[in-house]
Amino acid sequence: MSSNLSNGVSSFDDTSSGSLIEFFNRNVSTYPTDVGGPKFELVPVKQQKDLMVNIARMHAQQEYDRIMAMVEVLQKQALSIQHRLELTDKVHKAEYKFQPHVGQIYWLAHDSKLNNTVLLHMGPNDWTTGAPSHLAYITRIKWLGDFTWIEVEN
Repeated sequence: MSSNLSNGVSSFDDTSSGSLIEFFNRNVSTYPTDVGGPKFELVPVKQQKDLMVNIARMHAQQEYDRIMAMVEVLQKQALSIQHRLELTDKVHKAEYKFQPHVGQIYWLAHDSKLNNTVLLHMGPNDWTTGAPSHLAYITRIKWLGDFTWIEVEN
């Protein structure tokens, strides 16, 4: 008899009537080898691969969509902050002769007499005889606690 290794388990080949009979080790077989063995179904590998790829794509797409939704929210927040900074710059370049207070609402207007932007207490509808003709109101604004300004609706 000659020595043979089958999947790490020692086995032996045998010769019978002058021909070599290869040893088949039933203990390490991946499928049943006896008539009374458990039922054996072939695994549809291609279908399993397709299913796994489709599930992986579905989960990856869901994660991608979730991340893109967060990116959209962050972009909106960034644009809002950028707008606040631009408005804050406009207010700091404007002329005013009073001390603004945090949380108060003011008006930003263009004064054609001064040819400059001004910060005002009074809006276009607050004048008893109507707003002066040399003022072109730009927007209604509020001073926040972080010293930035935001637009507020009328």
